[in-house]
Amino acid sequence: MAIKNILISQRAPLNEAPYTDLKEKYGVDFTFKRFFLIEPLTSREFRAQRINILDYTAVIFSSRHAIDAFYGLCEELRVKVPESMKYFCTTEAVAMYLQKHIVYRKRKIFYGNGTPESVIAQIGTKHKGEKFLVTQSDSSNSTPLTNLLDGQGISYKIAVFIKSVPQDLKDMDLKRYDMIVFYNPYDVKSLYENFPDFKQDDIKFVAYGKSIVKAMEEAGLTIDVKAPTPEAPSAARAIELYLQQQK
Repeated sequence: MAIKNILISQRAPLNEAPYTDLKEKYGVDFTFKRFFLIEPLTSREFRAQRINILDYTAVIFSSRHAIDAFYGLCEELRVKVPESMKYFCTTEAVAMYLQKHIVYRKRKIFYGNGTPESVIAQIGTKHKGEKFLVTQSDSSNSTPLTNLLDGQGISYKIAVFIKSVPQDLKDMDLKRYDMIVFYNPYDVKSLYENFPDFKQDDIKFVAYGKSIVKAMEEAGLTIDVKAPTPEAPSAARAIELYLQQQK
């Protein structure tokens, strides 16, 4: 079956060049549509976790959404975050985003290179005695990080600050797409909430990321392309390799 229409379950990227190149080279059309949105928890939802932010002396952030939700909830709950709070971020970009909420140069901020191991390296022995609050979304997997924290005997608590909310997709005709690219387990959840009787039939699926593979397999979806791989570090490249094989 020739691939003509491809649905990407994310918003259009700032750099559409890779997809424009594929469109010109293979005559395919792309539609970008997010299957779910990220929203902060309400104060009521957060309170249900029975977490007192001021019980912790350090926070671990892995996304900008989590930072916005953290400070939004602090304001709503009238929690004044002390200047002594330490911040550990997965990347420099996430760390720099803290400037939206705090005076960056006056705080103790540390960041890694995107891996759990790099965050642990920043904690080291110097900050091992802190009590850490690990922020996450309801769809993220903190196990790689928490396993390392456990291994180092570091005190921590996981706190959900953001949630994934399915988009209303019922006006879409999924059967017009020959290929669909999924990135997150919540893409699968949103798919079946919108289309309970969905049948894959001839639709080809691309799974980008390890976490999505399990969710798709459990839903009974056949995965035709898995990425990233050394040969296909991006979704665009994975699609290109598949299209090359079909010529």
